Amino acid sequence: MLYPIYRCLTACAGPVVPLILDRRQKAGKEDGGRRGERLGVPSRPRPAGRLVWIHGASVGEALSVQTLIRRLLDHAPDISVLLTTGTVTSARLMEQRLPDRAVHQYLPVDRLAYARTFMDHWRPDLVLWVESEIWPNLLTEIASRRIPAAMVNARMSDRSLARWRRFPGTTRRLLETFDVILPWDAESGRRFALLGGRRIGPVGNLKFSADPLQADPSALDALRRSVAGREAWLAASTHEGEEALCLDAHAILARDIPGLLTIIAPRHPSRGEDVALLAAGRGLKTVRRSGGELPDAGTEVYVADTLGEMGCLFRAVPIALVGGSLIPHGGHNPIEPAQLGCAILHGPHMTNFPEIVQQLAENRAALEVSGATDLAAALRRLTGDEAARRRLADAAASVAERNRFVLDAALGEILPLLDREARA
Repeated sequence: MLYPIYRCLTACAGPVVPLILDRRQKAGKEDGGRRGERLGVPSRPRPAGRLVWIHGASVGEALSVQTLIRRLLDHAPDISVLLTTGTVTSARLMEQRLPDRAVHQYLPVDRLAYARTFMDHWRPDLVLWVESEIWPNLLTEIASRRIPAAMVNARMSDRSLARWRRFPGTTRRLLETFDVILPWDAESGRRFALLGGRRIGPVGNLKFSADPLQADPSALDALRRSVAGREAWLAASTHEGEEALCLDAHAILARDIPGLLTIIAPRHPSRGEDVALLAAGRGLKTVRRSGGELPDAGTEVYVADTLGEMGCLFRAVPIALVGGSLIPHGGHNPIEPAQLGCAILHGPHMTNFPEIVQQLAENRAALEVSGATDLAAALRRLTGDEAARRRLADAAASVAERNRFVLDAALGEILPLLDREARA
């Protein structure tokens, strides 16, 4: 009964959608030049041949499937990929990252009319839904057209399980859209099975299989030269509330470590000015990367407020704090710094990556810190002991290496669906 009500409400919301999009555009959350895509109207032609539609909500999901996209394109020359996301940041990044025969579009707002316009144009042969963002009208259209579909890197928390169990009929119907659900950990698999997932495939997190983040060689060389000879550390993908803790840690360390450089890369580069003002307000000489500057000998805080350069930062600095973990945000992907030789620190709030964090802990491949004093103590230990720093980084790299083949298991489930459709 729930879905018909949802469909009716979203149908009636038609006049309101442009107003919502206008407000989001003013806040920098929508791309006005591509408004039609959010209404289901494509801005690109459909490629000839078979088309795999992959949907990932934002930057993290889009990056996690880059290797998957290339493997799909390598499978057969008649395959193309449509990647949809919902954020401006992810769209800009995908303009730089997507290979030939892959295109990006914004996901349409979940109204049935928009979903049908979108599906009529793109006519996907296979749908891959990344993680567990649920849009009922789009999923219903996929099911009604009998398009093979898989949910990959599927996540389900206890809280989400409790919420979806309130509507068992609707939940089962939506999950039956997927021929197979590939959970990213065993607990998620168990929860999807309880909700009525049709078939639960092998467990594995595709973020383990992602290629290392890219870096522009000239930009990397320039940054390395600018920090050479100094003790430096990186706070990666930070959120509001974390930068103050990082600056507190810097103040504690700077008393004993001359020339200490703290690099802060806010998760949302648009916050760069706020972060720089916070640091400058403490009397710290601060430089912003978005202004085209590099840190000089007097720079104390370097705000890396640019897009798509985390691979450069991880390669240039030997110690990285995983952002989103000092506050209850859930943490960001620790595999990215692990692949690039960083000694990893993270806070206590890593609920987005429980399995990865467990493996890192079991292999003594990361240090957990809580608060500025604890963070400063861990940084002091690592900056003062290159051997300890190297052991930590090597252990993290080993964890990442052992899990690289998750993608092979996922493709073993995905490719038969695509080839089945080709034979039909």
